[in-house]
Formats: sequence, C-alpha cells, structure tokens
Amino acid sequence: MTSWWMICAVLAYLIAVGYLGYRGYKGTVSATDFLIAGRGTHPYVMAMSYGSTFISTSAIVGFGGVAAVYGFGLLWLAFLNIFVGILLAFVLFGSRTRHMGHRLDAHTFPEFLGRRFQSRFTQGFAGALIFIVMPLYTAAVLLATAKYVAEQLGISYEAALLMFSAVVAVYVVMGGIKGVMYTDALQATIMVVGMSVLLVMTYRMLGGFTSVHRELTGMAAQVPEKLLKAGHQGWTSMPKFGSPLWWTLVSTIMAGVGIGVLAQPQLAVRYMTVRSNKEINRAVPTGGLFIMLTVGIAYIVGPLTNVWFFRKIGKVAIAAAGGDVEKIIPMYIKDALPEWFAVLFMLTVLAAAMSTLSGQFHAMGTALGRDVMEQGLGGGRKARTVLATRLGVVVGIILSVFLAYALEKKFGRTGTEIVARGTAIFFGVCACSFLPMYIGSLWSRSITKAGAIAGMLGGACSSLFWMLFVHEKASTALLLCNKLFGVRSLGIRLVDGVETFRRAGPVIWSFVDPMIIGFPIAVLLTVVVSMATKRLPEDHLELCFGKSAVVR
Repeated sequence: MTSWWMICAVLAYLIAVGYLGYRGYKGTVSATDFLIAGRGTHPYVMAMSYGSTFISTSAIVGFGGVAAVYGFGLLWLAFLNIFVGILLAFVLFGSRTRHMGHRLDAHTFPEFLGRRFQSRFTQGFAGALIFIVMPLYTAAVLLATAKYVAEQLGISYEAALLMFSAVVAVYVVMGGIKGVMYTDALQATIMVVGMSVLLVMTYRMLGGFTSVHRELTGMAAQVPEKLLKAGHQGWTSMPKFGSPLWWTLVSTIMAGVGIGVLAQPQLAVRYMTVRSNKEINRAVPTGGLFIMLTVGIAYIVGPLTNVWFFRKIGKVAIAAAGGDVEKIIPMYIKDALPEWFAVLFMLTVLAAAMSTLSGQFHAMGTALGRDVMEQGLGGGRKARTVLATRLGVVVGIILSVFLAYALEKKFGRTGTEIVARGTAIFFGVCACSFLPMYIGSLWSRSITKAGAIAGMLGGACSSLFWMLFVHEKASTALLLCNKLFGVRSLGIRLVDGVETFRRAGPVIWSFVDPMIIGFPIAVLLTVVVSMATKRLPEDHLELCFGKSAVVR
C-alpha cells in the first residue's frame, strides 16, 4: 500500500519540476531561446542536462535488468559511456560543433548538417528520420518508467503511462529547451544521490564487496539452461566468444549504444547551448562523474540482485521476475530495501525518465516543426517556429505513448528486453545515418554534399534493412520478414523443418547488430561519392571552418 509520505515526496518533486519549467517558460522569448536556450547555459547545467538526457530509466531499470541477466560484462558499456560519450564527445565533437553551429546559425542537429552541406534535403530527411525512429526509443523509456511507477504506487500500467506523459508534456511544450535543461539539472542531482545510496545499501545488505562477489562467481552453476546454450559463462565472466549472447552484448548493446551516442541529435544540440568552448571543457569532469555514479552503479547492482533473489527464493533474478527483464530492478527495490529508500529510488527513476523524455520530446518537436515543416517542406521560409515545434512535441508524445502501450501489451511478459533493445536500435540507426557525415562535417573540407547525402541514405537504408530482415530479435518482432520470405530472419534457414543459423566462422549473422553492417557502408559511400563529386564552395568552407582550420 502506498504511504502518504511517498505521495508527498512525489508531489514535492513535481512542484519543484513545475517551478523550473515555469522559469524556462518565462525565459523563453525567441526561437533561439526555445531551441538552444539562447546560447548562454552554465557548464554545470549543460553537463548535467547532457548526462541526464543520455542516461535514463532505460539505463537504470532496463539495462540494469539486462545486467542482471548478462553479468558484469555490461561494465564495458559504462566505460564506453564515459570515454566516448563524455570525453571524446565533449572535447572533440562538442567544441567544434558549438563553434561551427554558431557560425552557421544552426539551432538543431539536422539544421547543423543541412547548413554545413548546403542541403535542405539533408535537414528535412534527418528531421524526418529522427521523428520516425525516435518514438521507439522514447516508448522504451516510457515503458520502463510506467512499469516501475505502477509497481510502486499500486496503479495500472496504463494510468501510470498517461499521467507521467502528461506531466512531462506540460513543461516541454511551454518551456522549450530552457525548461528542459533547468529541470534536467535538478533531476540529475537526484539521480546521483539515489544511485549512490543504492550501491552502499546493496553491498551492506549482501555482506560486503569481497564476499558477495565471491558468492556470485560461485553461482555459475545456477545459470538457466537457455542462457547456457546461448553462451552464458556466469555473471562475473563475459559470454563465450562468438556465441549469440556475445554478439548481442558486444555488437548491439555495447557498440550500438557506446558508439551511437556521438550522433544523438538530442545530445549534440546541447553543445550549442553554451557560450564558449572553454565552458564545454569545464563540463567534462561533471559529466564523467555523473555517468560513473549512475549507469556504472546500475551495471554493478544488476548482477548482484541474483545473489539476493537466490538467497531468498532459490531462483536467479530473471527466473524470479518471470522472464520480464524490466521487472528485476523494481522487484529488488520493493522487496529487498526499506520503504524510505523505495521513495528515494522512485524519485530517481522519475528524474531519470523525465530528463531523458523531455530531451527526446523536444528533439522530436524540433525535427518535425523546424526541420521538416519549416526548413524542409517550407523551403527555408520563416515561419512560426515555436508554435510549429510545440505542435511537433504534442504529436511526438502521442505517438510515443501509443507505442509504449502497444509494446507492453505484445512483449511485456515474453522475456524480450524491450527497453534495452529499443534504446540500442535508435542509437545504432543514428550512428549509421548521421555519424560519418557528422565526423566529415567537423574535420574534412573534402566531404561533398552528394557524399554526405549518399552516406546518410546508405547508412539509414542498410541498417533498417538489416533490422527488418536479418537481425533475429528485431525481424522476429516486426513480422515483415516472415510474411515475405516464410522465415523470421534471412539469417536463418530451415533444414528438415529445423531452424539453423547462417554463420561465417564465429560470425552468426542473425545476431550481428545493424550498426555493424550499416556504419561501414555509410563511411564507404560518403568517401567514394565525395571523391567523385564537386566540393562545396571555398567561401562556404571558410564560413564553416575559418581560415586557420585547414583540415582534411
């Protein structure tokens, strides 16, 4: 039964969020304010907003549950999140994006790419792709949060989904990115406190660092048979090299999310919200520490829940949760830890979800309103940007809520890692579609307009084809391959009625992530087509880079 002080804590949190959203609304006068916070954000706010938008409930609840299944191998993803997602992103990509974005007067990530390559088609296509694919990622975050809130408050999943979406919608629609970033800073602080307390309490309850890790290592014999066949070797070891589990962990979860973060539109736009490159560099320690104290802790606590569940009921975490990966962390918090911490952790989950969703909704709104409707279909003519973006946010929210409802109804109790896979798919599609041209836009004068478009289209089409017809989990769920070809994946063949995975040595094609296929194709097309087509005008390149920035 929900306690009154849990309700009071949630109400106090929502009042604080509402106040910060109102401040964002009052401070939003122009389109520049609504889209990039007037280019005057404090580095602490930028770092915490970037981190909390990057790390969401999908990381804490969804990937935390995945870590309970896969083990400590997910800590490699935390390393990539810090090294690639913060250090390389801020120091290499952030400074150049801010500098060039300011020169080009770009207000969104698609607009940055479109103006860099003098292509309204690039901006319009990028905006459309973001608006079409991002609802899957947004729905994954909504699903994880609604399931947790429903579990804690004792209400239905549908009620939690609708109420939560409505709260986020209000301050995003009204306050724009200023409202988003103000609330992000508060939410990120709550996340750090909640996750730090979770780590300390988990080790204390389970008997200390050394003994619990030794016990978890000794539980390798308790790995479910299905996971053993897929290559699982215990929760303190990586899966067997070349096994289906290894390919899923390394190519989909680690590479897809760890590298795909560089081309996330809702994150890249944050670089353009600060005054100078110096302030981006100042944000690096804050961002790195935030990642370490959020996802790093989630990927440690996840595997350790197996010890607690096995001690209590003689089952490992995935069995205790009835095969529902997203229920592992909520069940552990509710059953193993005191009620006061359940309140704190619920606020942590709400903060993680709201910070990410607000960034996603804002990115979808700007993609549809400014990039597609105003700059793409509107031919670049001036329009009511703020109104168009707000309408785009509303449409994006409706799509995301519907998808979150449909995904839970179809896959919620099948053991499918909806949250982790939805996140990885979006990150991978962005990496294939945008990352080669994004890197080229920042470091090379030789990438042409035709080369950028060819790479973007080739990366998007090849990754989406692989997802629809080859990648086993995605193609099975989407059903299109089975309807057209009679098998759930083109990487599977039927031998006397028995499914056999196609492979080339250690490579099992059905478990290779779309990004591993699409990204090299996008790079190749970008380079080859650029070599064969006309370069952009020198005066435009001087505007982008400046006379001292001759890089090839």
